[in-house]
Amino acid sequence: MAVNIRVVLVDDEAMVRVGLRMVLTAEPDIEVVGEAPDGASAVDVVASTRPDVVLMDIRMPHVDGIEGARRVLAGHPDVRVVVLTTFDEDDYVEAALRAGVSGFLLKVSPPEQLIEAVRTVATGGGLLDPSVTLRVIESFAAAPSVRTPRAAVLDTLTERERDVLRLVARGLSNAEIAGQLYLGEATVKTHVSSVLAKLGVRDRVQAVVAAYETGLVRPGES
Repeated sequence: MAVNIRVVLVDDEAMVRVGLRMVLTAEPDIEVVGEAPDGASAVDVVASTRPDVVLMDIRMPHVDGIEGARRVLAGHPDVRVVVLTTFDEDDYVEAALRAGVSGFLLKVSPPEQLIEAVRTVATGGGLLDPSVTLRVIESFAAAPSVRTPRAAVLDTLTERERDVLRLVARGLSNAEIAGQLYLGEATVKTHVSSVLAKLGVRDRVQAVVAAYETGLVRPGES
């Protein structure tokens, strides 16, 4: 592949960073351009290396991965952050999603899943570890929705775009949405891109968060 995906590794354990580097640099399209031991250092490393993707541990001394993700994304909104952790409690996932991350993976995920995650978020996609299901998003969105600026943006969506967003929020792929709505997959992709632009979010994960937060989709709906 001609274009390398530039990655920064953030973990307080050096051996973990070594393992991640070995897995990723074995791929012809992925380049590890920097490392950091905590969230504070990550900000400086990202600024100097300009990566496409940051792999960020959650539990680190000084500045943890959640705060590190917030700081990185505040300064570099085009960077994609994937959270890596050994802890799969809902509150960690919720905090990571609210910080604006594009992906969430457990450290026990197989190497091929890590590689696919980097490629997915680098191309504008979003993902959750298979063990981290939509129940997590539903749980933190269960509070009554409020009329936020993002909620007002829903009024600008066409009816078809709202239909597409509802199905995205339920975890359907573009192909599955196309089948549900009797549309071409390319048409669905266009609708998804328009929804992301109108909502001002980077990827499908953040679009799902918005759908639940604004009340377009309610927890428990099928």
